[in-house]
Amino acid sequence: MRGSKQGSRRNTSAMRMVGALLALYREAAGYTQETLSEQFMVSREHIASIEQGRRPLKMDLAVQLDKFLETGGALQTAVENMPEVDLIPRWAEEYLDCEREAIAISWYEGLVLPGLLQTEAYARAVFRSRVPVLDEDEIEQFVAMRVERQDILHRRVPPTTSFVIWEAVLRDCLGGRDVYTQQLHRLREYADLPGLALQVLPFGRTTHAALDGPFVLLETPEHQRLAYTETQRGSQLIANPDEVAILAHKCAMLRTQALNPEDTRDLLDRLLGEQ
Repeated sequence: MRGSKQGSRRNTSAMRMVGALLALYREAAGYTQETLSEQFMVSREHIASIEQGRRPLKMDLAVQLDKFLETGGALQTAVENMPEVDLIPRWAEEYLDCEREAIAISWYEGLVLPGLLQTEAYARAVFRSRVPVLDEDEIEQFVAMRVERQDILHRRVPPTTSFVIWEAVLRDCLGGRDVYTQQLHRLREYADLPGLALQVLPFGRTTHAALDGPFVLLETPEHQRLAYTETQRGSQLIANPDEVAILAHKCAMLRTQALNPEDTRDLLDRLLGEQ
């Protein structure tokens, strides 16, 4: 990824231009964001975020909107001429869109803390561990994007979230002792957020439901259930109901194998007392 701050700004400006174009055609056709979203089975927030330049207009939706709003292909042409998104790999964009709008998120991690729970310093340590090495501008942009994602936990109506993390991740000192202590405080703070369940899968388990690795489950505003998995060189957003069901069963089993939220808070308090 070649990301630079200048490239990021150019892309944001282009997204705003496309969004303004959509708003112009929508209003000219006599639709509100709400009524247009109903035509395409997406949320009003989906349309609003495109028009405000906060998310890209995907090509398939652009083609459908052109036909519905009778734009003569203007939106498709605009999307075709958008600059490439340097900072976010294309294989991750769709997941980030779904995460932004999800009404429920369940996440298991066994290698690193979930991005939605990371402090800025911890996120910086994560990106500084990347191989090949990222330059400092890229690192700071990735950190800013990760921190921005966490806004969903502080909405007036946040998604229902459940996190199960392996104890090894909890005890790891990625970034050093100060980063570790700050991160423990963040986890303890988040453990008290309404609608957020934090559980630690402890050492010494004789069974483990997720030996195949980390995964995320999402529920969209339309109540579609999706799953997301990552590998060293890419990721996969899974919509097949049978495949999603398998991961949902793993998630349910993990919750029974992990410490409950109250015992997890007690563990965090003990670890903080040792600092």
